[in-house]
Amino acid sequence: MSADTRTNAVPQPLAGLKVIEFTHMVMGPTCGMVLADMGAEVVKIEPVEGEGTRRLLGAGAGFFPMFNRNKGSIGIDLHRPEGAALARKLAAQADVVIENFKPGTMQKYGLDYASLSAENPRLVYASHKGFLPGPYDHRTALDEVVQMMGGLAYMTGRPGDPLRAGTSVNDIMGGLFGAIAVLGALIQRGITGRGMALQSALYENNVFLMGQHMLQFAMTGRHPQPMPARDNPWAVYDVFTVKDGEQIFLAAVSDAQWQGFCDALDLPDLKADPELATNNQRVRQRPMLLKTLAERLAHRSATELAERMERAGLPFAPIRRPEDLFDDPHLLATGGLADVRVPDGDKAGQMVKTTLFPITMDGQRLGVRHHPPALGESTEALLGALGYSAGQVAAMRASKLVA
Repeated sequence: MSADTRTNAVPQPLAGLKVIEFTHMVMGPTCGMVLADMGAEVVKIEPVEGEGTRRLLGAGAGFFPMFNRNKGSIGIDLHRPEGAALARKLAAQADVVIENFKPGTMQKYGLDYASLSAENPRLVYASHKGFLPGPYDHRTALDEVVQMMGGLAYMTGRPGDPLRAGTSVNDIMGGLFGAIAVLGALIQRGITGRGMALQSALYENNVFLMGQHMLQFAMTGRHPQPMPARDNPWAVYDVFTVKDGEQIFLAAVSDAQWQGFCDALDLPDLKADPELATNNQRVRQRPMLLKTLAERLAHRSATELAERMERAGLPFAPIRRPEDLFDDPHLLATGGLADVRVPDGDKAGQMVKTTLFPITMDGQRLGVRHHPPALGESTEALLGALGYSAGQVAAMRASKLVA
């Protein structure tokens, strides 16, 4: 793995931690990426043909370069006994093992927690599953599956039209929760000297996200409505279509903000209307008020409205597409985007921008120390550290035991 010296001064609190990752898609790789961003030495063990997301098209084209930075790679044929044995040797030297395969898969290769911890009792073993152990744990889960069965699609779409959220929210957050559990287990290991097995799951992650709506029902006895049809507690809290068909979100969530809103947008008659003086009054007249505002704002540009709202310190947001974020002045000014080299596909070798872990440590963003790995780029170093000679590694490659 080639270091990016520009980020050498960035805090790396997990430097020295060795992580072996048996993962694919998004959930498991996210957990490994979080640990790697914080300085851990993360090695991805892939099939000899490479992890499947290297070859995905369409909406999956960004998975591998997004979630596999700061990692090394070795491809091993786990279906062959000598391949599984090689993987066990690598795992025996690890502090953390991450996996996100179907229940029972890792046991087939002697790579489950019981097998590995017998020789390495300090091992922290993080499994990422569709469901925590229980009646559903045999089911095949996807982000879309748990969004549908866990209420998120119901809350996102219009009534009668369930709609998955516009990103892999459960996969990504499931990996984040897995990383949080790993950090907790490492602290516990520092006290007891022993590791542990832990699990994160898509379905339980989704249910956690639905907790606020479940508690809303428990507290009010009323069924929560999907977001497009919800009982909005604020009258001005909506997307407006303005000049040239542009759209902008505008809000005023207090009486003081309402007065500032009217001043900023030159609406003195609405400010003076006693029937609109309080938030609850405005909520009761919301359909009429939104219609009036839509008519008043239709001839104004989104840029003008944004400038006025910003000067007044009021909440607003332009409606953007993902590709617009590459030019976002805040992200550019704060170092929120970083270059990575694409390892596969038509753009292999080209540099593209990626998003960084959304935190600072010691005032700095956690950057890209290593580009997403080419398949097997860490093979010689890893196997050499296990005592294999260059000739032995070459023989493994020739037999396709390793990539």
